[in-house]
Amino acid sequence: MGDWSFFLRDTGGGETYLHWMMTAWGWTLAVAVLALVVALVVGSVMGIFRTTPSKLLVAIGNTWTELFRNVPLLVQIFLWYHVIPSIFLSLRAIPSFVLVVFAIGFFTSARISEQVRAGIQSLPKGQRYAGLAMGLTLPQTYRYVLLPMAYRIVIPPLTSESMNIIKNTSVAFAVSIAELTMFAMQAQEETSRGVEVYFAVTLLYFVSAFAVNRLAHFIEGRVQVPGMIGGK
Repeated sequence: MGDWSFFLRDTGGGETYLHWMMTAWGWTLAVAVLALVVALVVGSVMGIFRTTPSKLLVAIGNTWTELFRNVPLLVQIFLWYHVIPSIFLSLRAIPSFVLVVFAIGFFTSARISEQVRAGIQSLPKGQRYAGLAMGLTLPQTYRYVLLPMAYRIVIPPLTSESMNIIKNTSVAFAVSIAELTMFAMQAQEETSRGVEVYFAVTLLYFVSAFAVNRLAHFIEGRVQVPGMIGGK
């Protein structure tokens, strides 16, 4: 490979390239975690909307899902960073980090919406009717009967989306977020050590995504429902 000691070289600001890379990794994980929270919350709501008896809620959920999953992520990031703040001037004060979180979160929420919808509709209709027959309201039926089962079923695709979010943070370099990909590009230009830099960054992406995979696998093993999809 080459000499890896350049990671300990001073970047000129009193910090080493190793410290710079670890900081970039922190930004990558911060964007990924916050975007995942946004995606889970919004995606779950839209997925639930698409399975309700209300035509209005179904239309809202379908419109949201189709809108955000059919526009490329990079385009959405540019829209959030350049276009939307120019329309809503109050958003200009919001840090680009937050705008990127919303862009990635909303993009992923469209995919999670589809998965939550599929998870709910995969359950026997009798479960919904049983909850309503017991005197539960429709929101209570979702809260106590349908969603606990649906989320267990969709853990595998949710795992994939969680891993994808970590990888999708790489497009944040386009709006100057100091994440791993931006670090790799800048460090390679300054040191001409492209092989070592990109190998290290690739390793960090792999470690991050693999950790999510193992955590989700552990959770799935603890909550899987015998007889259902993914259960034993």
